Amino acid sequence: MQIGLQLYLGGEASDPGFLATVAPAIEQRGFHEIWLAEHIVLPPEIRSPYPYSADGSFPFDPRLLPLEPFTALAFIAAHTSTVRLATGVSVLPQRNPAFAAKQAADVDVLSRGRLDYGIGAGWCLEEIDALGTDPARRGARTDDYVAVMKKLWTEDLARHDGAFFSLPGVHTGPKPVQRPHPPLFFGGNSRAALRRVARLGDGWFAAAVTPDQFADGVAALREACAAEGRDPAEIALAVGPPDGKATMEMVEGYRAAGASQVVLALSGRGAERFLGRLDGLAEQVVAPAQGL
Repeated sequence: MQIGLQLYLGGEASDPGFLATVAPAIEQRGFHEIWLAEHIVLPPEIRSPYPYSADGSFPFDPRLLPLEPFTALAFIAAHTSTVRLATGVSVLPQRNPAFAAKQAADVDVLSRGRLDYGIGAGWCLEEIDALGTDPARRGARTDDYVAVMKKLWTEDLARHDGAFFSLPGVHTGPKPVQRPHPPLFFGGNSRAALRRVARLGDGWFAAAVTPDQFADGVAALREACAAEGRDPAEIALAVGPPDGKATMEMVEGYRAAGASQVVLALSGRGAERFLGRLDGLAEQVVAPAQGL
């Protein structure tokens, strides 16, 4: 059983010395993957309900935004060699899809094929609106943008004429190391998100769910796959527990429901404190999970 780690690289954790210290330590302690969240701008007061907390409140200071994930993953790639790297998740509809495809391909090249591209339609409507995108159609825009990116990754001369974006016939490169492209993990626990996984995804990243909730989501995903003619075995399943914390009993429950990776969350001010907490997770979860 694989154990990943989601980081929120805001405030003191955005320091390059901190990241250069903790990234190789995460790899050395046997974590399978590093996942990085994305926020580009946030208002002082967030009215959109955060879907991954019990009361709907955003758990971080909106003034301490994290490092842009592709930039940070490129930095991490230079300080590691085996741990996989993931956006967890990047809000695709608020980005330019050609630029996003280029960033993802470049990180895949610089990491020698270690990127998993986690994609979300977005929950913070204020952020999406501030970046010039209509939040009301973010789901349909996400689908169109994924089609754009796949063409840019796989075609020598990429053309696209969609509802939200067009390409006249362009070259881009370098192409990703992973073929046909980095695995696409879609986030979100809604039925719409699960249908998107079944249509377009290589993986599902379920966040802040208990083992029982995850099992229900997997059942719904199987139904969505059947409707799309997809074999659910083709889709990798990663899951984040509520509050980013999991006991071994929970890990076993996620595994029984089909997960191949449990993604814990860890934040810390100062490398020494972070490394101490990292050692605890490695001993209490990572090492036992490797025996499952």
